[in-house]
Amino acid sequence: MKFRNIVWTGVPAAGLLIAGGQSYKVLGGEPAFYQYQGGHLTATQIGQYDSGSGEGGTEILAYDENLNRAFVTNGEESAIDVVSFERLDSGVSKNMKRLDRIHLAEFDIRDLDDITSVAVHPERDLVALSVVSDPKTDPGYVVLLTKDGKFVDTIKVGALPDMVTFTPDGKKLLAANEGEPADDYSVDPEGSISVINLDTLTAKTLTFEGVPLDDKVRVSSEGSVLQQLEPEYITVSDDSKTAFVTLQENNAIATVDLENDTIIDVKGLGVKDHSLPGNELDGKENGETKLERLPLLGLYMPDAIDAFTAGGETYIVTPNEGDARDYDAYSEEADIGDVADRIRLNADHYKGFNQKQLDRLTDKGLLDELADTKITLENGLNGDGEYEALYTYGGRSFSIFDAKTMELVYDSGNEFEKITSKALPEFFNTTNDEIEYDGRSSSKGPEPETVVTGDINGTTYAFIALERTSGIMVYDLSRPAKPKFVTFITSRDFSEDVKGDVSPEGLQFIPADASPTGKPLLAATHEVSGTVAVYEFESTKGKKR
Repeated sequence: MKFRNIVWTGVPAAGLLIAGGQSYKVLGGEPAFYQYQGGHLTATQIGQYDSGSGEGGTEILAYDENLNRAFVTNGEESAIDVVSFERLDSGVSKNMKRLDRIHLAEFDIRDLDDITSVAVHPERDLVALSVVSDPKTDPGYVVLLTKDGKFVDTIKVGALPDMVTFTPDGKKLLAANEGEPADDYSVDPEGSISVINLDTLTAKTLTFEGVPLDDKVRVSSEGSVLQQLEPEYITVSDDSKTAFVTLQENNAIATVDLENDTIIDVKGLGVKDHSLPGNELDGKENGETKLERLPLLGLYMPDAIDAFTAGGETYIVTPNEGDARDYDAYSEEADIGDVADRIRLNADHYKGFNQKQLDRLTDKGLLDELADTKITLENGLNGDGEYEALYTYGGRSFSIFDAKTMELVYDSGNEFEKITSKALPEFFNTTNDEIEYDGRSSSKGPEPETVVTGDINGTTYAFIALERTSGIMVYDLSRPAKPKFVTFITSRDFSEDVKGDVSPEGLQFIPADASPTGKPLLAATHEVSGTVAVYEFESTKGKKR
């Protein structure tokens, strides 16, 4: 892969940054915006909304193209911020105006706690919110509002609804009900998926009772299988006939038949073998940038998900974040150093090392070097209570799966860490609330959080948000088995721990025909900074240079 020069524009503070072995001028101005240009898309930040609420001030957004405004969840205020996109202009960066802040408390609904998601109906005057109850183990609700904030109805769904989305045909509303346990595990509700008929405003909540699970679906030793299945995020096929739902902690995806409102099956996603060439990672928090093959198996564990079509086939895109079950009464997460005396690595679990190589690595102190690396205690055990394989959280990548079979079509391997090490060498694997070089190498690295796909001039792209590093990877999906890296952008200002747009959490692609500027846009909520960034894209693909 060839990398072009880094383009730095509008960084507030004069000076120099070193990138890829060269110096690049840092220009004055607001806001900070960096583009690592590796392809044919030019990006510009044309808008920023600051909630004024700090961390948690923006989490998820839904854009309404008819009103040119976005509805943004504000977790800090338990509210929806309504933000105008009307004044956005091509190539000009503007602060965006808040039109309204709709507090959940205005509707006098008892025992509701937190807004987790928002969706806008494609045609009707309807906005849907998923709202967690207090306590979170009680059934949650979907709250329906008009687009000017008037209350319509509440609909009871399963415990801890974490995401809502309308089907493309506008006939149904879906909720992923995660059903997390109480911290003390005194109550552990079952996860479920609610299908709401918008004509009758009634919900059918689907459970996993009797649903086929393949042997790759991950379950732990704590609680029943039905309690452990925890739906997280939903995408729907273009024809509105099928939904695909991530079950993050289970490292799996459920397929839902929306014609009959039934869950068809749940399929596990398998593991990523970091012992193989191309899957190298920096797994050591040691103040160095070094991608290497290691005896680690990454559980993909995507949070978000999106679907796209190519050649008449449907594919699933996943950002492979990873997440542990970690509660007061039970936690599966540990550092390798905590269990080093119980580790006996077995080459049967790794394709990239034979037993002699594994033994040599451990004899040379590899486990000491990986002492801070996070693993799960639930996988890799043999009958003697020893860990023959080490399973980590996430893949530090994005993947493409065949929607019919859930077989892996593509994984980006080590590209995210390779690219960020060149684009942001001084801030490689930093975290999202502190500038700490190499600070996240022992735990999920750049941490891909969410994904959205969109069409620009006839080409489908994936936009993948890196939660910790703070930035967005863009890939050309024209060939699903061989996507191409196009560019990396970030509007985080690395001159301070939290400045600019930090920690992207939600993405919405706005196609050119729905954009107020007439060009495709990407809106990104940033949870730690409490801001929304809007980026405009222009393609040079097919143009003569």
